[in-house]
Amino acid sequence: MEIVKIENVARVYQAGKVETQALRGINLSISSGEFTALVGPSGSGKTTLLQMIGCLDQPTSGKVYINGKDVTTLNRNQRADMRRGTIGFIFQFFALIPTLTAYENIEMPLLLNGHSAKERHDRVMELLKAVDLTDRAKNRPDQLSGGQQQRVAIARALSVKPSMILADEPTANLDTENGKQVMEIMQKLNQETGVTFIFATHDPRVISYAKRVVTLRDGVIERDSSAK
Repeated sequence: MEIVKIENVARVYQAGKVETQALRGINLSISSGEFTALVGPSGSGKTTLLQMIGCLDQPTSGKVYINGKDVTTLNRNQRADMRRGTIGFIFQFFALIPTLTAYENIEMPLLLNGHSAKERHDRVMELLKAVDLTDRAKNRPDQLSGGQQQRVAIARALSVKPSMILADEPTANLDTENGKQVMEIMQKLNQETGVTFIFATHDPRVISYAKRVVTLRDGVIERDSSAK
């Protein structure tokens, strides 16, 4: 089943009289359960494409479908609802709330979605176990290593059971060992839960884990292949 369908999407950014064409007629379909890397050099369009899929940006022309719904027709609030119910995000700089513990960071989306205290507790403990951080539940981000912070971010992204997780350079601020651990956790969660993972990266460590690699250059898809 298609979870993402991109039809002839272009994105032009205007700064004064200067136009920058970030995407040029992109067509792409991603099925549920895929573990896909969007790769390419800086300026290739991979992050812009990830933002389109995540309903964080709108195309200048073309259509974006998420679970069969044309999200280009939605208003800002409707796109926010789509993100909250369907999409989890993992960012390069973790984006954890510094004053909250690991437990509370993971719990926050559940709290915002109106889950009961018991539902929140059960889900948070399940996710802490999944990312091997049960013993760090009460630690704030500044008491965690970079790899541990990114594992909290993964758990938070999964908290409301989204259909897909979007990760932008998820290992960029991690050393080799922590980057490997983060990718292995993401791969394991993909295999065990069936949640779709799509990540933008230029890191060979990340690309090596992908089951499918979509290579962009100058705003177009240069190659689309299975890595394994």
